Amino acid sequence: MRLTVADVMTTDVVTVTAPTPFKDIAEALIAGGISAVPVVDDDGHVLGMVSEADLLRKEEFREQFYREGYRPPLRARLRHPKGREKAEGDTAAELMTSPAVRVSPRAATVEAARLMDAHDVKRLAVVDGDGRLVGIVSRRDLVKLFLRSDEEIAREVREDVLDRSLWVDTEGVEVGVHQGIVTLSGWMERRTEAAIAVRMTGRVNGVVDVVDKLTWKQDDSRWETY
Repeated sequence: MRLTVADVMTTDVVTVTAPTPFKDIAEALIAGGISAVPVVDDDGHVLGMVSEADLLRKEEFREQFYREGYRPPLRARLRHPKGREKAEGDTAAELMTSPAVRVSPRAATVEAARLMDAHDVKRLAVVDGDGRLVGIVSRRDLVKLFLRSDEEIAREVREDVLDRSLWVDTEGVEVGVHQGIVTLSGWMERRTEAAIAVRMTGRVNGVVDVVDKLTWKQDDSRWETY
């Protein structure tokens, strides 16, 4: 079963608006036990995201406990080029990272994971076709996919991959799962079919790895077409 962002996202989302003051944002993060909040307009469109890291810029770039004219280390300034600007911010509009990285609820979970990696973020705003917020998906939501039981994974590999998707004889294939690692053993008619079975098994949500112990009767990978 292909899980989408809608299957794993959080729909009860704490939000703030552009004029929300700094302290109200901090209280929202602490009260909600969350590390970031989306900033939305009156119609629910996502304007940006404010995280704990954005709030902490005020401490990182503070001069109060340093000599006048203090400049944070070059490393901090290079890592966060807008750090000084955010450190002076008092509202969500001045503190937020914009535009927020967004994803559709219909997107596959693997697409969400790739977006997080590409943009180096820990969460994505989930929006509908009009750009309105419908949820939040975080790294933790995606990690939960690996908590599926071995029995559940084995059943999906057997029923959805081998019995329904391949359209070939898979009666000789045995499926074993331990701690999310799937072992495919037994035999299939053709080598290319065995390779497809292994590849499709690896796409099942919750699979940590696939151990290929399949044999085949015909090595059709060497066939050439003229």
